[in-house]
Amino acid sequence: MIPSSAPPRLILASSSAYRRELLSRLQLPFEAIAPDIDEAPLPGEAPQDTALRLARGKAAAVAARAPGALVIGSDQVATLDGMQIGKPGDHARALAQLQLMRGRRVVFHTALCLWDSRAPDPARAVQLDNVQVFVDFRDLPDAELDAYLRIEQPYDCAGSAKNEGLGIALLERIVSDDPTALTGLPLIALTGMLRRAGVSFFGL
Repeated sequence: MIPSSAPPRLILASSSAYRRELLSRLQLPFEAIAPDIDEAPLPGEAPQDTALRLARGKAAAVAARAPGALVIGSDQVATLDGMQIGKPGDHARALAQLQLMRGRRVVFHTALCLWDSRAPDPARAVQLDNVQVFVDFRDLPDAELDAYLRIEQPYDCAGSAKNEGLGIALLERIVSDDPTALTGLPLIALTGMLRRAGVSFFGL
């Protein structure tokens, strides 16, 4: 823990509205800065390694521009049978994703990095974790999948479903130690990291 007389500057290295909304639940003042890094997976890279590398890379990119700040980086990779499932981008790709996943289990790797720019020792500046979420999709007909997509249009979501919205009706089971991880920012893991960095909660 690094003592401080004043709360450190807290930055979310993300342009995601979902992550901003999640972080706001902690009622800590923060700002969001887009990290602007290449998020493509490397050839032969394991899904969890992609998520961890990108979470760290996002935090590092913003920390380099914000000395003395605590920077949060996060990245999520969805996998089916070990294959990465990206953000669909449009209706046709989203429908194809849901058709592929129905009746099956999808694993979401949500990686988290807290980069403490105040740490004198670079080796102690980084906390890193990967929170897995196992999601069982219902075996639903094409008509339901298509209707859902036209209502919620989750084309910017890996897995083509917003579990915090109507997409929950597509799911049969969610198994995880941290329910917020599925939305993209594991708050249970994050609050632990922030406490270790000296951040207090509840106005104390």
